[in-house]
Amino acid sequence: MNILVIKLGALGDFVQGFGPYAAIRAAHPGARITLLTTPPFAGLARAAPWFDEVWDDGRPAWTNVQAVWRLARRLRAGRFDRVYDLQTSPRSSRYRLFVGRRAEWSGVARGASHPHANPDRGRMHTVDNQREQLVMAGITHFPAPELDWLDADLSAFALPERFALLLPGASPTRPGKRWPVERYAALARALPMPSVVCGGKAEAELGGFMAAEAGALDLTGRTSLFQLAAIARRAVLAVGNDSGPTHVAAAAGCRTLALFGDESEPSRCAPRGPKADFLRHLPLNELSAEEVLAALA
Repeated sequence: MNILVIKLGALGDFVQGFGPYAAIRAAHPGARITLLTTPPFAGLARAAPWFDEVWDDGRPAWTNVQAVWRLARRLRAGRFDRVYDLQTSPRSSRYRLFVGRRAEWSGVARGASHPHANPDRGRMHTVDNQREQLVMAGITHFPAPELDWLDADLSAFALPERFALLLPGASPTRPGKRWPVERYAALARALPMPSVVCGGKAEAELGGFMAAEAGALDLTGRTSLFQLAAIARRAVLAVGNDSGPTHVAAAAGCRTLALFGDESEPSRCAPRGPKADFLRHLPLNELSAEEVLAALA
C-alpha cells in the first residue's frame, strides 16, 4: 500500500502531528508512507521512524507555475492508494486534484472517501481534531509516539546541572503573543535555579536581554530543533509563549507552562504533552512574574 501524509506546518502544528503520524504508521505497518511537508520540518521528519520518504516541496507559491506543475506531476506519479491530509487547508484539499481521484482521501476535500464530517471540527483542539479525523478513516489504535530519536549532543553548551528553560519568543508578526521580556527576566531572577534561554536567530535580542538582566545562559540562535528538544528533556521546567519551541518542549516531556493572551485560543492550540499546562491572562502583558511562579507551584 502506498500512502501519502500531508502536513505543511507551522512548527507547533507539525509537532502536534507526532501522535497522528505514529497512529498512521501503526495502522499500516507494511505500507510505504510518504510525507509531504516544507523545508523547515524535513529534517525532523527524516529522522522520525514514521516515514519512508519525505518530500519538502509541499507549498510552492501559486504564482510559481513551474513549481506547482512539478508538484502536481510528482503527486500524480506517486500513485498513492490513500492520503491522510492532516493539514486540511484549502491548499492541501486542492492537492486531491493532483493526486487523482483513485486514491482514498481522509480530510475535508470535496468528494473525500473518508471525510472528517464534524461541523464543529474548527472548535476542537488540533490534537483531538486529528484523532477524530483518523477514527473516521478507520484508525482506532493510538500508541504514544516514541521520541527517542528527538535528541542531540549538548556537550558544547555547558548547561547547569539543574535549570529552567525559558522561551520568550513567538511569531514576529504577532507581538501580542509575547509575554514581555522584562517579565521573563523577573521570573528568571525569582526561580531557585539558573535559566537557559532558547529561540531562533531573530530572538537574539531577547536572549541578550535575559543574559544581561537575569544572568541567563543565552542559547538563542545556537540550537537545532533536535538540540532544543534535548535541552527541554533535561530541564526541570519550561516556560514559554504560544510558539513552536514551547510545543517542542512539551512534546519532549518537559514540565511546560505555556502563556496565552488573547492572540490565540488555548482550547484549540495549547501544547500537549505528559507534563504540559497553560496559563491564560488577558491582557498578557499585565501577567506578573509572581502569578507565573504561583502557577508553576
